[in-house]
Amino acid sequence: MTTRDISTEVLIVGAGLGGVAAALAAADRGARVVLTEEFPWIGGQLTSQAVPPDEHPWVESFGVTARYRALRDGIRDVYRRRYPLTDGARAKGELNPGAGWVSKLCHEPKIAVGVLEEMLAPYRSNGSVRLLERMRPVGATTDGDAVTSVTLDSETGEPSITVHADYVIDATETGELLPLTGTAYVTGFESRTDTGEPSAPEQAQPDNVQALSVCFAVEHVDGDNTIERPENYDFWREYTPAAWQGNRMLSWTAPNPRTLEIDTRAFEPNPGDDALAVDADQSRNAGDKNLWYFRRIAARDLFEPGFYDSDICLVNWPSIDYFLAPVLDASRDVELEHYAKARQLSLSMLYWMQTEAPRADGGTGFPGLRLRPDVMGSSDGLAQAPYHRESRRIRALTTITENDVSYAVRGDAGATRYADSVGVGMYRVDLHPSTGGDTYIDVASTPFEIPLGALIPQRTTNLLAANKNIGTTHITNGCYRLHPVEWNIGEAAGHLAAYCLDQKTTPHVVHADVTRLSDYQAELDAAGVERHWPEGRTFAY
Repeated sequence: MTTRDISTEVLIVGAGLGGVAAALAAADRGARVVLTEEFPWIGGQLTSQAVPPDEHPWVESFGVTARYRALRDGIRDVYRRRYPLTDGARAKGELNPGAGWVSKLCHEPKIAVGVLEEMLAPYRSNGSVRLLERMRPVGATTDGDAVTSVTLDSETGEPSITVHADYVIDATETGELLPLTGTAYVTGFESRTDTGEPSAPEQAQPDNVQALSVCFAVEHVDGDNTIERPENYDFWREYTPAAWQGNRMLSWTAPNPRTLEIDTRAFEPNPGDDALAVDADQSRNAGDKNLWYFRRIAARDLFEPGFYDSDICLVNWPSIDYFLAPVLDASRDVELEHYAKARQLSLSMLYWMQTEAPRADGGTGFPGLRLRPDVMGSSDGLAQAPYHRESRRIRALTTITENDVSYAVRGDAGATRYADSVGVGMYRVDLHPSTGGDTYIDVASTPFEIPLGALIPQRTTNLLAANKNIGTTHITNGCYRLHPVEWNIGEAAGHLAAYCLDQKTTPHVVHADVTRLSDYQAELDAAGVERHWPEGRTFAY
């Protein structure tokens, strides 16, 4: 196959939430953009990974960018315009179509795909954004400390493409451009000596990375929908990780993230709860006692009778966390091997639920559980892409540590306030069991800011981070990895690339020059990027 060559001003690799936000910001400011995506759907963790948005309790009022709010409003608008909602659901201002307890906006992932595509449509139509679909980065060229091109292979057998660009934004889920471009990065746990973090180990553990998960959606209907017994079912059925304290992973039991005590959760399909009364606020109620409605993405009682045969339940639970081995920096063959094993784990959990899971009535198994491939946009009913909680992370101008966000450390002083802030976020430090055998690490945090220096590598001059690959540590990644924060990071990166093109400068200069930094931040303010929390917003959850 021959390799085609194209040129652009800004190349954004990865069309997850950070990548799409970067493309919108850069194009809106006048830059020419090439945006690439490996999987069939754009949107990353919200869509191809099928993870409902993890957001802070005040998301309906403040603490996200104007563009992210437009995404949320667009999702609700689709339901109001196109779905047969009940009168009560239609009148509810903060409509939560799934009435899930994990988020104030649980919804089917394909709805978000459509809204994201609509947001990009004007820029694709006028040619300022070109989307290269089903392309994965495999190589790069550099000139000194600058990236000059990135080569992408097609997932569908089309010719490879080499994109030459003035600025390159790594919005991939695992920081895939960092090793390809020679950009310095870290993986796994840093040592306490390096970061001074109370929760860090004494020695660095670069291969100790959070679990990844392959999510799936099910409904519960009449009949026997039991899948074929998964090939690796016997292994997973008997698997008892140390964190589970002698209990099997395929069960309703798992460690409580905050206490580490073993909790036993309920599972009751279509419980007939008051879906309109659900008030998703994890600072007050974790909402995971009945796993059915924890991440429910369609609550049938919010729609006209008979429209849905069943609720739709999104499975993203501890029992599908895959942590047998890290995949960052593994060969492609090994990486795909572990993805296949993670898929086997998810299918094994489903098979266990269908055949062996204890029921409240004393019976076993829920054979009525049925996969929804149409909801996942896949042939097998599993999410198109694995949900990575952790990425390679750039060695950045600024590294955010536990001491910058922990409520136990900062108290009522609040999180560190940055002169170069380009946005805000809020979430607990929520680290899942990891490949090094660790159990959960859960640290209460305060509302935090996103420093520009965390997006800029120490050395590489024209590459920006726009996903979970910014300058956090293993620990602070646990609160900077969520949907609205990723979007904010991407939006700031895309705007910065376009600003630098227009002003004929570089990110390092903008970061160091007070006048240029102020000009750039003023543009973010005008675009609806909130860079500081309201005064007094220092409490934690």
